[in-house]
Amino acid sequence: MAPGDQSARVIRERDRGLLRAMGATLLISACLVGGVLGIVGLRVNQVKFSYRLEQLRQTRGQLEEVNRQLGVELATLRALARIESKARGELGMLSPSRNQVRMAREYVPGRAPVAVGTGRGAASLRTAWEEPPAPPGPRAR
Repeated sequence: MAPGDQSARVIRERDRGLLRAMGATLLISACLVGGVLGIVGLRVNQVKFSYRLEQLRQTRGQLEEVNRQLGVELATLRALARIESKARGELGMLSPSRNQVRMAREYVPGRAPVAVGTGRGAASLRTAWEEPPAPPGPRAR
């Protein structure tokens, strides 16, 4: 090759359209891979949470069973017949006689006075014999 001969030298120019197409293909491929990985990650989390939910449901069932058993045990322990038999058998307690029972007086606000206080009607004392029995059912607070 002679120094003045430039025809033997080939200069290749870069095809900008090809570079753009390759860049777009790479970007689209990255988006697709990212989307697929995101979907797989969500599915893995869904499976993990479903296992945890099943474990919590199983624990809840066990706790409900324990709660039911404890309720039965509590009702058994609160049974008056059982308490009375223990008091008579283990502690040797007897029913009180009539002369051993004393009536307790109770402070009741808002009633007319019964020979107590200043006579302003602010409070009274009463015994259990003066009160009518309370109706059965839940008490009003």
